[in-house]
Amino acid sequence: MSLLIFVRHGQTDWNRERRLQGQRDIPLNNHGRSQARDNGRAIARWLEARGMAAGQLDFVSSPMGRARETMEIVRAGLGLPPKGYRVDDRLKEITFGDWEGFTLPELMRTQAADVERRERDKWETVPPAGESYEMLYRRIHPWYGELARPTLAVAHGGVWRALQVAIEGHSPETTASAASADVRQDRFIVVENGRFEWI
Repeated sequence: MSLLIFVRHGQTDWNRERRLQGQRDIPLNNHGRSQARDNGRAIARWLEARGMAAGQLDFVSSPMGRARETMEIVRAGLGLPPKGYRVDDRLKEITFGDWEGFTLPELMRTQAADVERRERDKWETVPPAGESYEMLYRRIHPWYGELARPTLAVAHGGVWRALQVAIEGHSPETTASAASADVRQDRFIVVENGRFEWI
């Protein structure tokens, strides 16, 4: 796989409130739409500087509404028809199960031991009816391995954390750092030749 441009969806109200969003289909807010527009313009400039046309890319999105709206805004910024992309279920966000919709302080009032266990080991710990990052890694790693042409993907913070491990190699050091990494919504990531860079 020669090139991947990865974009996290723009901000939602739950992102702003720091609620565990997971697979709840929360829409972008106005700030999130602005972030997507800015990313579309920035990607257009980056491609132009590389002598690449946006039409050379394959476009794939998580099926979740916030990712699809981000993709459509980004594609418009690239001068492409908004709907010209495909979706892949494997790009769905990690699910937090019964914890979705809550903030960590709210959960600490009723499930402190479980929350503390997950904070110590985000990679292996499974929230009630949810997924661990290791489970998400098993879902996203085959997708990454199948990429055969330059691709622009729009997905989620948890997906990038698992994908980072697939890119860097699965080891205790990278799993610990990736599961806690901040994933910006106002920038994009370029992956080439097994390395990544924030743009």
